[in-house]
Formats: sequence, C-alpha cells, structure tokens
Amino acid sequence: MKRLFDFLVALFTLLTLLPVIIVVAVLIRFKLGSPIFFTQARPGLNGKVFKMMKFRTMLDGKDKYGNLLPDNERMTKFGAFLRSTSLDELPGLFNVLKGDMSLVGPRPLLVQYLALYNSEQARRHNVRPGITGWAQVNGRNAISWEQKFKLDVWYVKNQSFLLDIKILLLTIKKVFVREGISADGHVTIEPFKGSNND
Repeated sequence: MKRLFDFLVALFTLLTLLPVIIVVAVLIRFKLGSPIFFTQARPGLNGKVFKMMKFRTMLDGKDKYGNLLPDNERMTKFGAFLRSTSLDELPGLFNVLKGDMSLVGPRPLLVQYLALYNSEQARRHNVRPGITGWAQVNGRNAISWEQKFKLDVWYVKNQSFLLDIKILLLTIKKVFVREGISADGHVTIEPFKGSNND
C-alpha cells in the first residue's frame, strides 16, 4: 500500500510540476552553472547505499589547495531560496519512483554516519528514507541530532498510512512558513559526530 501510494503520488507530482522543474533547472544552469543536479551516495533501507538526487544549491568555490570552501561561502541567495522553499528536493521524486526512497520516512543522511549510530538510532534504517519525515515537521534542521534521531525512531515504531498523510500535510505548511531550515550558525546543520550514549 505504501509503495503504491508513493509511486502514484510521486508520478502525479512530477507530471504536475514539470514546468516548475524545468524553470528551476534553467535558472540553476544560469545562476550556479553545471551540473544542475547534486547527487550523493546515501544509505537507504537496511543501510543499502543509493544515489540521492537534489537540485544543486551551492557554488563549487575552492581554496588554493583545491578544497571546497565552507558551505556559508558557497551558498547564494538563490540557493538559499531553493532550500527554504524545498524546491531543491523535487528531483528526489525520481528516487521515490525507483524505490530508493519513500515520500515519508527518516531523511537519508551521509554514509559515514552509519558507523556513528548507536543501536537505537540505527533503527531509522528499518524503513525507506523519505523526502520528508516526522523530524522534518518537528524542527527540521533547527533541532539537535539527538532529538532528530528520537523522532526518526518514533516514526519507525509508529508508522501508518494516516501518519504519513499527516506528515505530508504538515510538510506543505512548513514549506510556506519556512521554519527550521538551518541550525544556529550554519547554513544547513552541523555534522553529526556520534552520540555520547549507546
């Protein structure tokens, strides 16, 4: 039921928002250059790694040693707008069609975080990762990693079709209000460095 719902809604949304997707892609090419899409390996269901797609939101500025500059130096007003409106997440609908992701579930994080989770936090990988999730509608990037993981695991334990519908509706509200886009002092959120508890 969940997989069928995900596929049909993702397909309908992609077809409906195709003009928006095209306009955003053209603007990214003009304002940020190529590539238009940002792809990165992320762990999915049971920790299986897949390539997550998003629209690019940052420049590729590097220092004299060839290292990427900090996020706050590469983020532009246009990129910040894409993030605040969640337009950068639209390509993730292709991941939903492929079955790598769900519409609702814990957000897919970096592969290197896998070794840092405790046994309880690792339960977030018992379901497909989502474009939005319980943590996203309860603070997004403005809450701590510990709070985020507790919300993720709560969702895994309590997931249901009605809960998914509630999260999707709350997500639409959050997009318009633009709450919790970044953590204090960061353009996104500070890196996860592991938990103090097992």
